[in-house]
Amino acid sequence: MRTHFDTTVMDADRVYQLLTSAVVPRPIAWVSTRSADGVDNLAPYSFFTIASTNPPIVQFTSVGRKDSVRNVRETGEFVVNFASQPLIDQVNNSSAAFDSAVSEFTELDIRVAPSVKVAPLRVKEAPISLECVLEQIVEIGDSVIVFGRVVFATANSSVLDDDGLPDSRAIAPLSRFGRTEWGLGAEIRDVARPSPPPTR
Repeated sequence: MRTHFDTTVMDADRVYQLLTSAVVPRPIAWVSTRSADGVDNLAPYSFFTIASTNPPIVQFTSVGRKDSVRNVRETGEFVVNFASQPLIDQVNNSSAAFDSAVSEFTELDIRVAPSVKVAPLRVKEAPISLECVLEQIVEIGDSVIVFGRVVFATANSSVLDDDGLPDSRAIAPLSRFGRTEWGLGAEIRDVARPSPPPTR
């Protein structure tokens, strides 16, 4: 037996709940920005992925027009901080609707570190931080998609494997599921890519 959902007639909030419960797990971009007035902002976005590797571009989607998007429009810069399991409470609390004149870093006692190539601060405890300059903003429906070109990356040495690349297990990434559910890691299997099929 199957249950059918006609999204063309469903309430928008219900469609949001359906999609965010079905498209799981979703990695989290903990985005730090700085306003034109110098106020530092930090907010999590679970609509986040890689858009391109050459050039290196990542994207996050804001449902609604939030402080992060306004700041990126004003300054052209942001940092994607990776959210790890020990930071779950701070990540979740930073999603609250703080006034735009308030810094989540200060209110939530989140330790900061200076970025190298952009003005927004990075989260000191984040295992990896990607410094980005604005590539493009696309508005679609009730959302804004922000594309950023990665110009610098910082990683804690403790999360790097012997090959110098990030170790997924060491990152201990947080992820979002539906409702109020968070993902605290998952079983990881190494599966080799298949060989090219023989030509006929």
